Amino acid sequence: MAKLILTHEVTGLGEPGDVVEVKDGYARNFLIPRKLATPWTKGAESQVNAIRKARKSREIASLEDARAVRDSLQAKPFTVTVKAGPAGRLFGAVTTAEIADAIAENGPKVDRRKIEVGQPIRNLGDYSVSVRLHPEVAANVTVKVVAAS
Repeated sequence: MAKLILTHEVTGLGEPGDVVEVKDGYARNFLIPRKLATPWTKGAESQVNAIRKARKSREIASLEDARAVRDSLQAKPFTVTVKAGPAGRLFGAVTTAEIADAIAENGPKVDRRKIEVGQPIRNLGDYSVSVRLHPEVAANVTVKVVAAS
């Protein structure tokens, strides 16, 4: 078992700054090469504290604030303009970064890593995506995908 410090959020494993124990192969072949984690050392305690402090500054502080942001996000749809073919099929797929940019234009800034898209968005139309604002609060946001003119 390898002991690691997470530097990014890993679904099902933990948040940045968490110290986790995972199997050696998972650490060596997935987490460390993708810079999602660093090996744990005794001197890394200051690094863990810095990561936690940075995470707290980015997080929505309270449950009430998260609910207020959720209500504002769910109140209106957000539009993403992309290149599309004549049949309405996209050239590629809509990314979470594009969705985060569309939300930031008309609403609060949202981290792209907090946006969860069920199926890849590859056609024009309306889609529902989930935005995790707080461990207990998620917003279902309507995204309208329209063709660039």
